[in-house]
Amino acid sequence: MKEIGIFGGSFNPIHNGHIALAQYILKSFRMDEIWFLVSPQNPLKEQADLLDDNLRLDMTRKAVLGKPRLTVSDAEFQMPIPSYTWNTLQWLSKEYPTVSFTLILGADNWEVFDRWAHHQDLIDTYRIIIYPRRESVVDTQLLPPHVTMLDMPLVDICSTEIRERVRDKLPIDHLVPSEILKDVEKYYANGQ
Repeated sequence: MKEIGIFGGSFNPIHNGHIALAQYILKSFRMDEIWFLVSPQNPLKEQADLLDDNLRLDMTRKAVLGKPRLTVSDAEFQMPIPSYTWNTLQWLSKEYPTVSFTLILGADNWEVFDRWAHHQDLIDTYRIIIYPRRESVVDTQLLPPHVTMLDMPLVDICSTEIRERVRDKLPIDHLVPSEILKDVEKYYANGQ
């Protein structure tokens, strides 16, 4: 059975931390691929400064182009909004019956995981990998079976910081892949 990690998010914008994390998980968990699942709307997050869905999707595709075993999925673009991970994973599992999916999420999302739709079904049905996030603490002693906290250094880059740096006309070339640098500077220059 093929092992695929589902790394969902707004990717507003995707950055070097996302890619480094995906590559680390590929090696550490012997996954076949990581799919960046671009979400049109996270039900638990304020979306006021969210760039157009298709622009975020296009930048994410450009950012992973040529990077082995990293790909992009627009599955949630075909689904009702807001996007619920349970519905997405159920749909993907039906579409790809020979694939075992693992959900990849940040420690900040794990802290509010009990607010996710069908959170217990997700825990019972799929393997979950949690990655460290700034100011989020996960007690690994309390994790259910099939839920793993990544033992890796914090990749301290966030999309909010990138958007702020673009608005303030500060350099971001060390934060985003070179393939999307000009796009990020252009799309977020006006406060997106």
